[in-house]
Amino acid sequence: MKGYGALAVVFAFALSACSGLGPSDPTRNWSEEELYRQAKTALDDRDYEVAIDYYGKLGARFPFGTRAAQGQLDLMYAYYKAREPDSATEEADRFIQFNPGHPGVPYAYYLKGLVKHDRRQGWWRRFVRSDPSERDLTGAESAFGSFKELLERFPESRYVDDSRERMGEIREALARRELRVAEFYLERSAWVAAANRARNVVSSFPGSASVAPALAIMVRAYRTIGLDDLAEDSLRVLRANYPGYPEPRPG
Repeated sequence: MKGYGALAVVFAFALSACSGLGPSDPTRNWSEEELYRQAKTALDDRDYEVAIDYYGKLGARFPFGTRAAQGQLDLMYAYYKAREPDSATEEADRFIQFNPGHPGVPYAYYLKGLVKHDRRQGWWRRFVRSDPSERDLTGAESAFGSFKELLERFPESRYVDDSRERMGEIREALARRELRVAEFYLERSAWVAAANRARNVVSSFPGSASVAPALAIMVRAYRTIGLDDLAEDSLRVLRANYPGYPEPRPG
């Protein structure tokens, strides 16, 4: 079945190659090396549309060539830079599926994480200052999963350090979002809901910058609804781990 799938991919590439082999196609008689060289030049020149075209033809005409695998890796990157996230992800998934033992697989996982992280923020948001916790973080959560899979499968990969750093940023953003929900309930005197969401910050995101204010919310909420034991436990944890944090005000 796996062999059938591989043949299907090659057949699809072949069809696209045939459609682009008109008499006016300047790449018609190019060798594999020439096609790869021109594609790489276009990629380096940030001419992503041309790079995508050439890499696609490379994969279609020389699916088992010496440049095929590297061409796929470059193609997914070209799609990523061209702001075509679906195509970039599809290429990454295809590469992982049909080249499971290739040294480029960690990069494919890494690129998937980058694509998922970027697409929900909106591509233009990378150039605008904004708080990640205020955005739709569905994509960030999915990106976290891709980065995590990379770390688990390829702990020695060169992409591990950057992936771990990005996971930390995502984690802080998720913690801040949960904290803001707790603050929302607190401002509306929904004490139980506020305490529950704050407790989720503490349990799900230990070590994050949102833990101290979440503990303070728990102290205040528990005191207000008369759960003094839980309030004292939360206060004890707050004092032990964040000795300089302001004492929560009552009520």
